[in-house]
Amino acid sequence: MSAPVLNSLEDFYRLLSTQLESNGVVKLLLSKYRGQDKSLNRLNIRPLTLQNEAVLSFVYEHQTNHITKNHNHQNGLLEITALLGDDFKSAYLTLQDSEIQLEFSKKGKLKISQHKAKQIQATPATHNREKHRYVDIQRPFLTALKVTDKNQKLIPAMSNKWKQINKFIEIFSQALEVSPRDTSTPLNVVDFGSGKGYLTFAIHDYLRHTLQNDAQVTGVELRQALADLCNQTAATLDHQGLDFVCGDVKTHAPKQTDVMIALHACDIATDYAIHYGIRANASIIMCSPCCHKQIRPQMQSPELFQPMLQYGVHLGQQAEMVTDSLRALLLEANGYTTKVFEFISLEHTNKNKMILAIKKPSTNAKEQAKILTQIANIKTYYGIQEHCLESLLNEGLIQS
Repeated sequence: MSAPVLNSLEDFYRLLSTQLESNGVVKLLLSKYRGQDKSLNRLNIRPLTLQNEAVLSFVYEHQTNHITKNHNHQNGLLEITALLGDDFKSAYLTLQDSEIQLEFSKKGKLKISQHKAKQIQATPATHNREKHRYVDIQRPFLTALKVTDKNQKLIPAMSNKWKQINKFIEIFSQALEVSPRDTSTPLNVVDFGSGKGYLTFAIHDYLRHTLQNDAQVTGVELRQALADLCNQTAATLDHQGLDFVCGDVKTHAPKQTDVMIALHACDIATDYAIHYGIRANASIIMCSPCCHKQIRPQMQSPELFQPMLQYGVHLGQQAEMVTDSLRALLLEANGYTTKVFEFISLEHTNKNKMILAIKKPSTNAKEQAKILTQIANIKTYYGIQEHCLESLLNEGLIQS
C-alpha cells in the first residue's frame, strides 16, 4: 500500500510514526545541516532491534568521526521533530513501498515530493557493525559500470574498486564541508584522466542525489573511445549535468572550476593539473601523483645520505617525498590548506598517495613569504634547479 499524499510537516510525522509501528521504515536521512556544530554533515536514522527492543539508531556523521545514539521510537520521533526544519533543511524517508523527500527553502517554505520506491531488499532490523558507506550500493550507476550485478549485489572482483569509490567520496565530502564554496549553488567539477568513469560517476551521483546540488561534472579523458562509452552510459542513466570530453589538462579549459581532480597524473602532468586548479581558483584540488622523474636526476644528496641511497628504492622514495612536499608547499603559498596522506591504490599503479588542497578564505602575505623561503631552502639543499609546478606558477606571474 503506497503512502498517503502529504500536505504538511504534521502529515509527515504522522506517517513516520505509523510506518515505524508497522515496520515499514527502511531509513531516514537528514541533510543540509545548518546548525551550530560546524563539523556535523548529516544524520542517518535506521530502525533496529536491540535486545528484543525496537529502537531508532541515530548515526551523526561528522567530518572526522561518526557518533551513534539509540532511542526508543517515542524519544526518537521527538528528536527528529526538534531537528528537522531548524538544524536540518532536508529529509529523505525511504519506506518499503515509497520514498518521500522534504526540502525547506531559505525562507522556511516546505516542499514535499513523493514517488514509488525502487525495488530494494529489506534490511534486517538487527544491530550490525557494517562499515558506513558514503555511496549507496543500490545506486544504478554502479550496476551500469559493472561494480554490482543486476540484483545490485557487489561483484567480488570489484570489491577493491568499491572500497576506493567510497573512500574517495568520503574524502571529498569532508573537504567540501570545510571549503569556502557555497554548496547551495551548483558546483563545477572537472576530473582529469577520468578513464572508465568510476569516480566521475560517483562524485556526480553524490552531488546530485545525496546533496541535491545541481552540479556540472566533466570527465576529461585522452582516449576518445572511453569518453564516448562514458557519455553513452550517462545518457542511458539520464545523469543530467555529467559529460565526458576527449582531452587533457593542457587542452581543456572551462570557464569555471570549483573542484579539480587528477588521479594518476604521471610525472609533471600532476604539476600541470595543480597549476590548472590554482589558475582556476578551485576551492578543492585532489591529486594522486605517480612517477617523479623530473626531480630525481637533479637531486644532489649530502654525503651522509649515500649509504642509505645506494639502494635504488630509497632514491625513488626520496625523490617522491621531495617532489610532493614542494607541490604541497607551493599550494600553501598560493592560498591553500594542504594535506598529503595515503589513499587507496589505483588499479593501474601501486601508488597510494593523495594531495588534497582546500582554498583558504584569505592569504597571509607574511606566511606566504615564509613558505616561499622554505621552498627555496629545500631546493638549495638538494641542488634542485627546476620544479615544474613552480615554473608554471612563475610563468603565470610574468604573463600577468
